[in-house]
Amino acid sequence: MSFEFLLGSTEIGLIYALVSLGVFISFRLLDFPDLTADGSFPLGGAVCGVFIYIGADPWIATFLGMFAGCLAGAMTGFLYVKLNILQLLASIIVMMGLYSINLRILGVGHYVMNEANRIVGTPNLSLLGSDTIFSSLPFDESIAQYLIILGFVIVFWILLNLFLNTQKGLALRATGTNQRMAKSQGIPTDGIIILGMAISNGLIALGGSLFVQTQGSADITIGVGTIVIGLASIILGESIFPTKRIWSIMFAIILGSILYRLFIAFALSNESLKSIGVGTEDLNIITALLMVLALVLPKQLKKLSKNRGK
Repeated sequence: MSFEFLLGSTEIGLIYALVSLGVFISFRLLDFPDLTADGSFPLGGAVCGVFIYIGADPWIATFLGMFAGCLAGAMTGFLYVKLNILQLLASIIVMMGLYSINLRILGVGHYVMNEANRIVGTPNLSLLGSDTIFSSLPFDESIAQYLIILGFVIVFWILLNLFLNTQKGLALRATGTNQRMAKSQGIPTDGIIILGMAISNGLIALGGSLFVQTQGSADITIGVGTIVIGLASIILGESIFPTKRIWSIMFAIILGSILYRLFIAFALSNESLKSIGVGTEDLNIITALLMVLALVLPKQLKKLSKNRGK
């Protein structure tokens, strides 16, 4: 595995670390099975991509993509707490709606640049030749990409840790642990759920914003399997680095995301596996096997250690 390939895999792992932190908030802290991620990831990429395509400042475009994800997450929370739609169903409704919205958003770029006489949905938008947040630094763009993405992960890891130890953050954690008890203690659980879902999908959309800038195009299909990748990273991180403190749990999730991408990269580039026919089309089955190992292996190791102790 070459250094460039290793660096690229780690870079993608860092992008999906933001996604995993977002999934952690909804699935772990709020106990909210949220499938909005598969729509909010390409939403962030689509909004960011369109603004970059029409010549807007790439930093502003990146955070506009994140804000769009916040709105999507808040909508999922609103459907649940205000309209009493089941959590999973609310997220599926928003995810389905976002597919059409994302197509329209990508079509806006061609309309604004006078390449189309009306807004027509399009599945992709090329950003080749456009300025991104990575092209603003005076040194090699591949190194710039890695450093900026790493900076994003560190900053949001710190900000999340600070937030989750504030009164609002503790209220969010209490709501996820026992919503009825939290409500009886005077916590406005409805607002907290909407806030938590907004933060969760904002982080996921931020990952989408960064992803399209590394790939040089915004595409409607980049959201496929986002939630699976996020959950796999969480499970892998928590299994390999078991801990109970909130800051270290999030750090373990970040490491889990990086390890997940490295395992995938190794599996796809390994010559022995290639010789038996393993290729990119087997990505999903490799992911499934990694998740099974991450879930089963720690339990088996505990059993072995107990047997040795006896």
